[in-house]
Amino acid sequence: MSTLIIARLTFKEAARRKILLAALLLGLVFLAIFGVGFHYVNVDVEKAYGKANLVGLNEIRNFMLLAGMYVVNFLTAIMTVLTSVDTLSGEINSGTIHTLVAKPLRRWEVVLGKWLGFAGMISLYLLLMGGGVMLLVYLRADYIAPHPLSALALIWLNALLLLSVSLLGGTMFSTLANGVLVFGLYGIAFIGGWIEQIGGYLSNQAASQTAVNVGVITSLMMPSEALWRRAAYEMQSPLVSILGATPFSSGTYPSTAMMIYAGLYLLAMLAWAMRQFSRRDL
Repeated sequence: MSTLIIARLTFKEAARRKILLAALLLGLVFLAIFGVGFHYVNVDVEKAYGKANLVGLNEIRNFMLLAGMYVVNFLTAIMTVLTSVDTLSGEINSGTIHTLVAKPLRRWEVVLGKWLGFAGMISLYLLLMGGGVMLLVYLRADYIAPHPLSALALIWLNALLLLSVSLLGGTMFSTLANGVLVFGLYGIAFIGGWIEQIGGYLSNQAASQTAVNVGVITSLMMPSEALWRRAAYEMQSPLVSILGATPFSSGTYPSTAMMIYAGLYLLAMLAWAMRQFSRRDL
């Protein structure tokens, strides 16, 4: 019960922050721009291919959808980190955390309650953004990407993973150091994923294997990019899956074992955060 109260208070506090309002406003601007852009692209390709050529039309529509979801994944990740990065470290530094820990509740309940509050906010934001992109494509072109729910679930898991790492960092570092940590790990995973994708097309076998190994190692350090790549694979058209890659997806994709690892990674980071906060001298 105490955990749910903390979650509700965290949700309300996050909702009052100007950064969330800015994220929502920019998100709506993005959806408006994407909708207008998709409309005119769709009109042009219908003239070029003819409305009867559904295969060619749907490939373009799928590409535009993947581009939109790529931005949604990025915006969700940024919003997750920026809204949660100081929730523990900031309260510890200011001393306001004492008003919570002085009450008859366990410290791990504070961390779990905050995690649930932010998770609820992230879920609504992702439904608005990701669902908005998919709805715009469907309403304008009557096109639905393969496995849209699986893709949204993976992007959601990615955001929750970043949230867990952010809360863990908040129990150990200052707000600035925590932000550097989370964005640094996110950046390492991002570049590692691209190196792995590019390495898959190198003719030199040794160089290709080295690039793939770099991608695997960075995914183990932070599986955020692996989750996006699997989400993109779930949404990409069957033709792209056969022929190769686009700027937003690739012919290779992370395995189910990596997705399980990402889920365990999330739980481990959350458990570590609860343990670390319980043991920290306030």
